[in-house]
Amino acid sequence: KEAPIHEKVKQALVSNDERATDMIFRTMHNSSRVAKNAISQQVVEIEKRGGAKFEDVRDLVAGTRGGVVYDTGDTDYGIWSAGQTQGLIHDIPTCKDLVARIVSEAQSIIRSRLDKLVA
Repeated sequence: KEAPIHEKVKQALVSNDERATDMIFRTMHNSSRVAKNAISQQVVEIEKRGGAKFEDVRDLVAGTRGGVVYDTGDTDYGIWSAGQTQGLIHDIPTCKDLVARIVSEAQSIIRSRLDKLVA
């Protein structure tokens, strides 16, 4: 909840699965995994043609466009980083709630798997 990005971007991360990403810049030997959207698909198509140079995609991947995504929530305006782990995100908790959940889950695992070792 506390992350300073638009709520629509957060919701996109929740609704996306692990396959909703694109690898871009591979042909330029500088790979980056980003959320699959209209812009990332254009970059992928440009790279598929062969011989692509950064200048061919520079305007599409400009950091200022990504900033607009985070500020306005227009998830198709530019590229924005997202990994396959987005498929593991199912809600948007506060940091406090997330840490409490992680601790609780760790305690449950320890009790169920390691309790016999220390008993």
